[in-house]
Amino acid sequence: MKGLKVHLLVIGVVLVLQSLPSFGFDPSPLQDFCVAASDPRSPLFVNGKFCKDPKYVSANDFLFQGLNIPGNTENPNGSNVTLVNVDKLPGLNTLGVSLARIDYAPYGLNPPHTHPRATELLVVVEGTLLVGFITSNPDNKLFTKLLYKGDVFVFPIGLIHFQFNVGRTPALAFAGLGSQNPGVITIANAVFGSNPPIPIDVLAKAFQLDSKVVAYLQQRFGGGGGGRY
Repeated sequence: MKGLKVHLLVIGVVLVLQSLPSFGFDPSPLQDFCVAASDPRSPLFVNGKFCKDPKYVSANDFLFQGLNIPGNTENPNGSNVTLVNVDKLPGLNTLGVSLARIDYAPYGLNPPHTHPRATELLVVVEGTLLVGFITSNPDNKLFTKLLYKGDVFVFPIGLIHFQFNVGRTPALAFAGLGSQNPGVITIANAVFGSNPPIPIDVLAKAFQLDSKVVAYLQQRFGGGGGGRY
């Protein structure tokens, strides 16, 4: 019975995302950029996926197995995201939805990040999560809430958001995302771990930090030394 309730919650998340109004908008991009090819002989990269011939489609194209398996949370953040997008479930192509299982160790964090191509609808299955998102400039207002088992919270498309397990036991949540390929930008990793690294002087001024602190953070996030400009 418990497993049935979890499945119904996840199904509900996906159905709500599918019912969101889509009129009045351009089709959502499925990658970070798509440079127009002025020469028709240029190599082309499709914004999405090619479609399989229907006569070769099988039920397995619409099946993903293993979302019942907990993710490994033995990492510095203490969290793990198992994403089921179009790369793992070909039948999602053109349907505009994807799904994620998020496991949290005690006091585990899904750090501040954004999904550039998707709204996220989160449902808590086990544990207690502190969640929040921040609005865009100039207000940068924080909307935050403590969520319990069965609670649902939505993170608007493109806004920075996070989830933090405030309990002493593991937590579990499922998220529906309004894109077959939502993308993710983890803020700290992107800023301090970019390749090649952002110049130290740029980050020192932007964050009002000593250049030695910036260099240390770049080393921590694998960005190497950004150097000076």
